[in-house]
Amino acid sequence: MSAAALLARASGRLCLQSLRARESVATPATFGALSRYYASKSFPPHTVITMPALSPTMTAGNIGTWQKKAGDALAPGDVLVEIETDKAQMDFEFQEEGVLIKVLKDSGAKDVAVGNPIAVMAEEGTDVSAFDDFTVEDAGGQKEAKEGSGQEALDASEPPSNSSSTAPAPAPAQSTPAPQPEESESSGERLQTALQRAPKLSPAAQKLALEKGVAINKVKGSGPGGRVTKEDIEKFKPAATASAAPAGLPTYEDVPASSMRKTIAARLTQSMNENPHYFVASSISVSKLMKLRQALNSAADAKYKLSVNDFLVKALAAAARKVPAANSSWREENGNVFVRQHNTVDVSVAVATPVGLMTPIVKNVNGTGLESISSQIKELGKRARDGKLKPEEYQGGTITISNMGMNAAIDRFTAVINPPQACIIAVGAVKKVAVPSENEDGIEWDEQIVITGSFDHKVVDGAVGGEFMKELKAAIENPLSLML
Repeated sequence: MSAAALLARASGRLCLQSLRARESVATPATFGALSRYYASKSFPPHTVITMPALSPTMTAGNIGTWQKKAGDALAPGDVLVEIETDKAQMDFEFQEEGVLIKVLKDSGAKDVAVGNPIAVMAEEGTDVSAFDDFTVEDAGGQKEAKEGSGQEALDASEPPSNSSSTAPAPAPAQSTPAPQPEESESSGERLQTALQRAPKLSPAAQKLALEKGVAINKVKGSGPGGRVTKEDIEKFKPAATASAAPAGLPTYEDVPASSMRKTIAARLTQSMNENPHYFVASSISVSKLMKLRQALNSAADAKYKLSVNDFLVKALAAAARKVPAANSSWREENGNVFVRQHNTVDVSVAVATPVGLMTPIVKNVNGTGLESISSQIKELGKRARDGKLKPEEYQGGTITISNMGMNAAIDRFTAVINPPQACIIAVGAVKKVAVPSENEDGIEWDEQIVITGSFDHKVVDGAVGGEFMKELKAAIENPLSLML
């Protein structure tokens, strides 16, 4: 066979192999976390598992504990690895059958971009040892995390610095404290001003003193006329004090920001910058609500225990139905700007967790009874603190309540709107307040709370916000209406 014919046949084989390789990269939409590769090296057929997007705002995640190791069988529904998203610690449930061949990102890996390779799987019976030399580059390489846009949260991709345990950079420049006026030890001498008593020093000595944080009035000058020289500053050793920190050790600690903390920072900054907040506060009596709560709990036979917050969530939904503008959101989508009024009231309940604030959602509150609301809030709150919430359980609320009433020191506070929502209410602690009465004392004690509503002025005008607070006050002060 001629050389030209051999070359043509070889070229045809190469083209066919290239076409097959390109076809193998195609990923079904149902398996967004998978990408098929036939690497340039001679590896058996395999599938690269990439970092999944476990929430709409997630651009990168941290690798937690691997629940499978190389050689373990995989089945649909198996938990492959724990992943810390921008919102919570979540389980990555795998939906393919096969064998885990190799882990490419170990536990503890930080800020792995969505779509980056994290592991390799293959069909059952594949030789695991054939992938000993397999690397991230063989799986397609790394890529940077993309920043979200529009209403999505931003998430920084810079890895946190862990250099806080080392000595810090030279101390920043400090202003030289002005010497305090003081009288001469000899009462026969004329008093001098602070400027007259200030030590003389050269410009080079002054600069060095500022850099080293040396107080000039503590240095004895060796130059002409007691002038402080650069050598005096270099030789100066401050007297040790009990409260002074050891030389060279840091006086602070840098705590790396978690993915969730970065997301909270980005979203709250976005809210304050883009949503013109205004605030309306109202003092509301809860005496009748407290008596109704006590009566219902007494008759519950320990089946449930209602909290004040359960009633407030129900009252918030009732007010939102009567003033739908507060249950709306500002939207900018596909070049269109509009206000979306929601037909159901899905209340986001702020919950403090060890890693930050979460807002799990009680859905369709108007169509839900107090007992069910109470059990949902308890269950969602527990899973929020454990970092086990699913994305659909904390995304998509229409209005938010933040209650700090458990802290008796809080009379009132204002809260930042949870975008794209247009309203959040902030609840303070229950206080006993003296109010006028027709009894012989002329006063009686009433249990009250102060609720402050934060409104987005783009969506809710001031008068409308006031009307909403009026309806909320009426619902809370007449709690029997919530039972209808």
